[in-house]
Amino acid sequence: MASLLETELAKLRSTIIEINNLAEAQVFEAMKALLSEPGFEGKEVKKIENKIDKLDIKIEDICQGIFALQQPVASDLRFIMSAMQMSNEIERIGDLAVSIIKKAKNINKKHDLASKFNIPEIAREIETITLKTNGCFQTLNENNIGEIFILNNSIKHKSSEAIHLIIAEMKSNSKTIVSGTNLVMVLKHIERIAEHCTNIAESVYFMINAKIIKHDKFIGKSE
Repeated sequence: MASLLETELAKLRSTIIEINNLAEAQVFEAMKALLSEPGFEGKEVKKIENKIDKLDIKIEDICQGIFALQQPVASDLRFIMSAMQMSNEIERIGDLAVSIIKKAKNINKKHDLASKFNIPEIAREIETITLKTNGCFQTLNENNIGEIFILNNSIKHKSSEAIHLIIAEMKSNSKTIVSGTNLVMVLKHIERIAEHCTNIAESVYFMINAKIIKHDKFIGKSE
């Protein structure tokens, strides 16, 4: 029969997986809104956001309960500490996804702008990094951690290039200023989502190896 500590740790793990799945759904909805034609509402987004907020609180309560009533060993302690950190990162990913959907509604001729500034490729990469981040926690696969760090760098590079081109477009064509400004803000949100994903991957690395490592050092070490 499982001990109370084992039961609480299992509950914590399943709640992290649940909140991860919801944040992943939010990011996919955000990219759909970004690349869709006008009229996309994203009606489920608000409901999912509320669920994420409640799960974030639930995770904190579970962790506090374990600290207060149990005596976790070092590996369990790392897991609990990582869970609290990951929950905060995941909650921010959900918030950023909602912000992207709101900004996307103010972008005119989205299809034309997306094609012109490589937005579909950036959207695919942010979906991929979100999927890999979710899988990273579930499988504790260190190969996924390295892939997440590499994707983060790729997203930042492509987003920076796109922003540079969008600003140049706004300077030459004043009619694109409103849509261009909103698209730049969306790309900055995408960059932040990717950064939160790398923070989660760093927490998973700490959970596995009992070592703190930053993604730039990890990539340098791999190379």
